[in-house]
Amino acid sequence: MSITEMSPWQLFLKGGPIMWPILLCSIFACAIVIEKAIFFFLIDKEDVRLLKEKVFASVHRRDIKAAVAACEASKAPLARILKAGLLKHNKGREDIKEAMEEASQFEVPVLEKRLPALGTIGNIAPLLGLLGTVTGMTASFHTIQVRAAAMNPVTPGDIAGGIWEALLTTVAGLVVAIPTFVAYNYFISRVNKTTLQMEKGAADLVHLLTQVTETAA
Repeated sequence: MSITEMSPWQLFLKGGPIMWPILLCSIFACAIVIEKAIFFFLIDKEDVRLLKEKVFASVHRRDIKAAVAACEASKAPLARILKAGLLKHNKGREDIKEAMEEASQFEVPVLEKRLPALGTIGNIAPLLGLLGTVTGMTASFHTIQVRAAAMNPVTPGDIAGGIWEALLTTVAGLVVAIPTFVAYNYFISRVNKTTLQMEKGAADLVHLLTQVTETAA
């Protein structure tokens, strides 16, 4: 039977026991990717530009309640940071900045949630494949040693099982690791983009609140 005629399950079994932890890595990686994709999709549905326009327009009118209400109506991470600053609008510039910095300390970990696990999977999957390569080649050399000790000729079929294991685990580890790394780097870029968005929004609000306060004084 050629490799093209073999089912995925048959190939999986020929890969040996190391295929099981590689399979678990693939399952966890898929679960994390799906979760983070949904998470960022929901964030993208929030119009951050419109949120800032509503909040800043309300602040210009000195209608802080309306600005807070606009933040509460949005699910964007920036909204919660702006709200923290707005609640300190009657305080000094440093107090406003500190309030928003404290809020960001809660928002950033949410953005990064489970990404370290995804990065870990991307790192260990090829290592598991390498481990399978080593165990497969070890099994092949052990077979050669046993056959030679018994004065029996070694045939290709005697060592084929170990070579199968060595090659299939390497392939499986790379198949899991490559898309996992791609997804990890993409989500990290999304986290960085959202974090910069929050920092700029916070800085703009601090400047505006300070300006409005000085004008009122």
